[in-house]
Amino acid sequence: MSTLQEQLLKAGLANAKQVKAVNKEKRKQAKASKGHGDPALDDVKLAARQAARDKATHARAKNAERDAKALNKAINAQIAQVIATHEECRAQGDINFHFADGKKIKKLRVTSRQQARLISGLIKMGKLGDAYSLIPAPIADKIAQRDPSRVIDCRRSNEPELTAEEQEWYKDFDIPDDLDW
Repeated sequence: MSTLQEQLLKAGLANAKQVKAVNKEKRKQAKASKGHGDPALDDVKLAARQAARDKATHARAKNAERDAKALNKAINAQIAQVIATHEECRAQGDINFHFADGKKIKKLRVTSRQQARLISGLIKMGKLGDAYSLIPAPIADKIAQRDPSRVIDCRRSNEPELTAEEQEWYKDFDIPDDLDW
């Protein structure tokens, strides 16, 4: 049994060009009708796509958080290794050196040479947990690039600079450089 199109072609009532045009129109209508199916199914599909997008966004956020934690852990391990490798020995410390760590005043036993180097800025303090270590300034600067809270510079002062008038007034008062607390 032949199709109507074939019968029309045999009879000479239609040509191949017309048959192709009709087939093309049928395919277009079939495609268009697929998209306009049941509206309830469209809503379900949209909800499923939105849920998939939300899940992907949540997964990206979790991955970014995990990566940040891993990076922070790696930086802390590097800092601990650098401090342990480059710390100076304080075993013979006979002078109490007082310094500020945040809002707290801490005390560390150092030698007189270490005290002078701390004051001049040649060495700085590296903080590793609750312990403090003396490390060379260039190494401390590299640590401060990764985490500034892990380095304490004892030569910096949080006091504002004196104005010219204040400096003129205070010039008559000598302040000794060797004060110990």
